[in-house]
Amino acid sequence: MTATVPPSPQSSDQVTDAEGRVELAPGVLPEGSSRFLNGDLLPVPVARRRWTTYNFCALWVGMAHNIPSWLLASGLVALGMDWKQSVFTIALANVIVLAPMLLTGHAGPKYGIPFPVLARASFGLRGANLPALTRAAVACAWFGIQTWIGGQGVFILLGNIFGGWAKAAEVAGQPWTLWVCFILFWALELAIIYRGMETLRRFENWAAPFVIVGAFVLLGWIAAKAGGFGPLLDQPSALGWGPDFWAVFFPSLMGMIAFWSTLSLNIPDFTRFGAGQRAQVWGQTLGLPTTMTLFALLSVFVTSGSQAVYGAPIWDPVELAGKADSVFGLLYALITVLVATISVNIAANVVSPAYDLANLAPKHINFRRGAVITAVVGVLIMPWHLTATPQLYIFTWLGLVGGLLGTVAGILIADYWIIRRTRLRLADLYRPGGQYWYAAGWNWRAVLAFVVGGVLAVGGSHSEPGKGPFPENGLIPVLKPLANYGWAVGLAASMLLYALLMLPSREKEH
Repeated sequence: MTATVPPSPQSSDQVTDAEGRVELAPGVLPEGSSRFLNGDLLPVPVARRRWTTYNFCALWVGMAHNIPSWLLASGLVALGMDWKQSVFTIALANVIVLAPMLLTGHAGPKYGIPFPVLARASFGLRGANLPALTRAAVACAWFGIQTWIGGQGVFILLGNIFGGWAKAAEVAGQPWTLWVCFILFWALELAIIYRGMETLRRFENWAAPFVIVGAFVLLGWIAAKAGGFGPLLDQPSALGWGPDFWAVFFPSLMGMIAFWSTLSLNIPDFTRFGAGQRAQVWGQTLGLPTTMTLFALLSVFVTSGSQAVYGAPIWDPVELAGKADSVFGLLYALITVLVATISVNIAANVVSPAYDLANLAPKHINFRRGAVITAVVGVLIMPWHLTATPQLYIFTWLGLVGGLLGTVAGILIADYWIIRRTRLRLADLYRPGGQYWYAAGWNWRAVLAFVVGGVLAVGGSHSEPGKGPFPENGLIPVLKPLANYGWAVGLAASMLLYALLMLPSREKEH
């Protein structure tokens, strides 16, 4: 039974337990009483908030250990860094992004609400659709990228087992067998997420250690074949430590931060199931920066061993695993690729847009329908173009994502921590005319902070001639100097502007 303390007169529609966890009082806002809620958007009851430190740690291990994470180090080396610079950049980025992750994640265990509902406190009940759909669009693209990469992995490994797959007749420029692998992989992901969040929790619990073991098996296998590690570890940086390095380091750092900036927004979608703040804080701290750094190191060591064995570095773990000389080894690699990719893709790229789309039309879209829409849009975006080159992947895609989502994170953090001091009125997050209704459901201050922060963050985006879609001098030339710091600029600018706009009109707290 939940131990409660008497609610204050201003919050008689909610109760708080001895650990500070808040839930709606019995009989308040039954499902269907408002056009701004459904069963998936309502606060999780305290009795169902039972994710532990291990659950959150396993979640991050499962999400961090995937093929795109493995390829981050190779992308930075391809840009001229040595392995030490590459691993340092990735480690620093994940320590930095952990801070907003913990700050926005605080609302989950305390109130049991998902990201789009938390965004209503700052943007308004209707205005929350702006950050929610921005996050959903990014997630749909990421879902497509991960599914395409996973389908390629299945295609390569099955092709090595059965042979001849790469020579199949082409459809739209790719072998038809690759499209079959892609579609089957897509359907398998959807089947798992359709069973709900509790199935996801159980899947992550065993997927995390399985993927870690798989990565170390790959390391042991290549080390045994190489008799040690190759010369890659001795290769000097092509950039040195001078101006050339820093010119690549800062946009790369922002790109690495952007890799998980998506989750820094919607982490309440997961922490809302947390047993308490200790579980989410320790689970995320132990799970995110440590595993991302470890995976970067594994990537470097395994690639170094591949250089010693095959005469050239093989950064793609699927391509390397495809060189296994036994059917058992290939099948083990296939299962590992499936588990690793499904683990991150469902957790990172389906859960959030499913809630975000449900927030758009609660009466018509529930969590499962949102997941189906996400999966379909993820294919229609044709995301295979986004990973064509390291410049396009790290600077263009991750740079834009980081700038925009950093802007939203700044507003959420300013509202929850500076303006409201972590105190929310749960019922008003679902009620038209309540504290978070603002002007017809929109808070113009949040929208203005989002626009200004977004322009400052991505307005100077530019590309080298022939290496990207942006003009060489930037979309807005005067903002070009800010382009390399998009995530930090967006977060800081929107946080400061929102706080300044809201402080004069700050409403009386609970």
